[in-house]
Amino acid sequence: MSRFFDQRLAALAPYTPGEQPREARRWIKLNTNESPFPPAPGVAAVLATAADSLRLYPDPTCGALRQAAAARYRLSPQQVFAANGSDEVLAFCFRGLCPQGALFPDLTYGFYPVFCRMFGVRYQEVPLDDAFCVRPADYQGRAGTIFLANPNAPSGLALSLAQIETLLAQDRERLVVVDEAYVDFGAESALGLLARYDNLLVTQTFSKSRALAGGRLGLAFGSEALIADLERLKYSFNPYSVNRLTLLAGEAALQDEAYFRACCDAIMANRALAAEGLRGLGCRLTESLANFLLVAAPGLSGAAYQAALREAGILVRYFDQPRIRDYVRISIGSREEMLALLAATRQILERGNAHAAGKPGTHDE
Repeated sequence: MSRFFDQRLAALAPYTPGEQPREARRWIKLNTNESPFPPAPGVAAVLATAADSLRLYPDPTCGALRQAAAARYRLSPQQVFAANGSDEVLAFCFRGLCPQGALFPDLTYGFYPVFCRMFGVRYQEVPLDDAFCVRPADYQGRAGTIFLANPNAPSGLALSLAQIETLLAQDRERLVVVDEAYVDFGAESALGLLARYDNLLVTQTFSKSRALAGGRLGLAFGSEALIADLERLKYSFNPYSVNRLTLLAGEAALQDEAYFRACCDAIMANRALAAEGLRGLGCRLTESLANFLLVAAPGLSGAAYQAALREAGILVRYFDQPRIRDYVRISIGSREEMLALLAATRQILERGNAHAAGKPGTHDE
């Protein structure tokens, strides 16, 4: 830390992103919830002819993309906001839309408390129940902007629309931000509630279901007044945060509904395959509606399971937090990757059972 660093931020603990390996070894990468599929074919087509446009700044209003998103979700463009990934949307929310502080579950997306510390926002963590579920009644009477990942991370569990509406109706003067990064894999979107609740803001990302994690594109949907607030924050920070190539890619991705649906369906099928196989091996799982599974392997800590999978060439995510130390988060990949995960897990557990029985294991052979 240099002598120039603001000491008010000296204790800041940054968010730790998932590993992005660069070595020559070929990994099965199931640690950062990326799509196993390429972007929609139209994305490559528009990017192939876009190089000359890079000499010009991008449209700061993101007009064409907002029009496409508004048409897709049956909203007005004035109800749509575009940013450099949903993390930028969330950063603006924590910076400008939390006058009474923030509320979010004690187990959720790890960036929420980081943003609070970064921007000096008071926050309360509301404990999930023993099954890792959000209880809307726990938010009754609490002041502060609610941030709710739905489905939640790392559990993959989701609230119903009725439960989200309960949160919205508890206090019409309290903003509820529903972070729908994983909503396209089986959960219900809260977008249909926007017409009745002006205290709702919904965020989504192109990183998961639309296979544009490297493009960095996120959207927010809300009342025209809320979207104007986000625009004010964006223009006070960086009007050009979404580059030209990403805008084109996002627009093309929105236009190919059939490809989008096919990819989501395949990921959900692969999730079911992996969940059934892991349960058959004795693992414990939550009922995830996201593109990942939260998994505890029998007889292994989460750290030990992660390390054993890494030795087998498979990357998964481990969070060293008290309530989930027995678990790892496994992103849903292709069918072949899920079968490889199941085979590796079976070998790991058989090796552990052989060792526990005092028999020669395959580890030392």
